Amino acid sequence: MTKKQDTFKKLTKKQGMTLLKLARHTIMKRLGKKISKTGAKSLDTELSHKVFQTQRGTFVTLHIDGQLRGCIGNYTGDETILSGVKRNALNAAFHDPRFPSLTTSELKQIDIEVSILTKQEQIEYKDRDDLIAQLRPNIDGVIIRKRSARAVFLPQVWSQLSDPEEFLSHLCVKAGLLHDAWQTSRLDFFTFQVQCFEEDK
Repeated sequence: MTKKQDTFKKLTKKQGMTLLKLARHTIMKRLGKKISKTGAKSLDTELSHKVFQTQRGTFVTLHIDGQLRGCIGNYTGDETILSGVKRNALNAAFHDPRFPSLTTSELKQIDIEVSILTKQEQIEYKDRDDLIAQLRPNIDGVIIRKRSARAVFLPQVWSQLSDPEEFLSHLCVKAGLLHDAWQTSRLDFFTFQVQCFEEDK
């Protein structure tokens, strides 16, 4: 598989921090927490940069004490970074079906992570060994698709599932397929990379 050049210029750390602030402010507003006028104005000014109007896949992940508290995103890249982070911040906090809605008391406990995705590329593979050989642990996020069944793992998931076979088996289960579907049937696989930003602890 030949990796194509992604022409998207990476965000600066400052721009990443702006997106983290956007995610937190969006959640705060939904919980009825006031944002200072100065803080809101400053954020609006920072978000006026044209880079935030670029269409990219985005994910927002919430943790409390290192444990997952919500993670929702989109990988299709048909939404601007600005709108994607806002929407996914709310979805991660209040609409992740694995967790109850975030409460006001949890607000100060959450650590927010924002991931900006590169464009996805399909893997052309011959067999299971060829597929595994093309995966790059800790670098590639992976999307699988078979008709209406689909699922995605961010590159961060490699830290919990470092073995490629285990990684792919869990991804199949997440898609509602049998754990060995990646070996026994023909699936579509796509890879992408992320630029990840985390709040300062």
